[in-house]
Amino acid sequence: MNWKLTLSYDGSTYHGWQVQPTLPTIQGTLAAVLHHLTGETVLPQGSGRTDAGVHALAQVTTFQLEAAIPPENLLRALNRALPPSIRVLSAEPAPETFHARHSACGKTYEYRIFLSRPATNWVPHVSPFIHGLPQPSPETPDRICPPFLAPYVWDCPWPLDLTPMQTAATHLLGTHNFTSFAAANPDLTQRSNNVPLPNSVISTGAQRSGETPVLRDAGATTGPSSAPNPIKTINQSSFTRQDNLLIYRITGSGFLHHMVRNIIGTLVEVGRGALSSDDIPRILAAQSRTAAGPTAPASGLYLHTVYYEHPITNN
Repeated sequence: MNWKLTLSYDGSTYHGWQVQPTLPTIQGTLAAVLHHLTGETVLPQGSGRTDAGVHALAQVTTFQLEAAIPPENLLRALNRALPPSIRVLSAEPAPETFHARHSACGKTYEYRIFLSRPATNWVPHVSPFIHGLPQPSPETPDRICPPFLAPYVWDCPWPLDLTPMQTAATHLLGTHNFTSFAAANPDLTQRSNNVPLPNSVISTGAQRSGETPVLRDAGATTGPSSAPNPIKTINQSSFTRQDNLLIYRITGSGFLHHMVRNIIGTLVEVGRGALSSDDIPRILAAQSRTAAGPTAPASGLYLHTVYYEHPITNN
């Protein structure tokens, strides 16, 4: 039976989604628990590979099991056996042709910024400046990011002007080449086709002497001809404010490695005055990672929604 799970997880203590022999990962933990519960060795395929420290509100994964298990029993057993940092929100049989990654038609990511310095919507001729950056009034103290919130946000140290950030975000809408916002040197080791399984997932009798059991990751690509397509369509790119949190949400047909974090790093550069909102079209046209801003921390990034069957709409 082909299974579809929807997961929510706190990625702050994991080294990303993809299984690694000596490090805790979401995929490796789920595979180990499935092996413990069913005796079967499977490698769940995710809709995408979140990086170390990245969270998910609704990650989708698929795998096949020989054992006939009622969905409600599998859901209950998984949540009892998994650590509290990983929860299975739903477990359901899926058509044989359904694949968490290949069947997806789009995703929404969310990024959360804690505003340590008061945000502004300043007008240059009336706002105080130091080296061209807007400054809060002297009597306004910095906000302190609570320690229980810090692993789940970017504690941003600069005052941000939200108006040009919102304008810059709209320049990303539509279909563009996002090479400037892709990781310059993707970790090919972590994204290879052949994935060695940790010993915790493999029954000893299944190993032949001198060999490392391997499951092929059907969601991976290798070789120059299978490099990720940098052309993506973005249907939503906008900020909202919730008290001391600035929340960015982006919906698109697909995303390159580090793309959302590089976009956020660039938009924050706009907000603190180091770049202009009008620089975004120039950065896109450059098709060079050096043209864009820095990579934002992983802690504030969430995989929000994965879309199947229905076209993406601007929500």
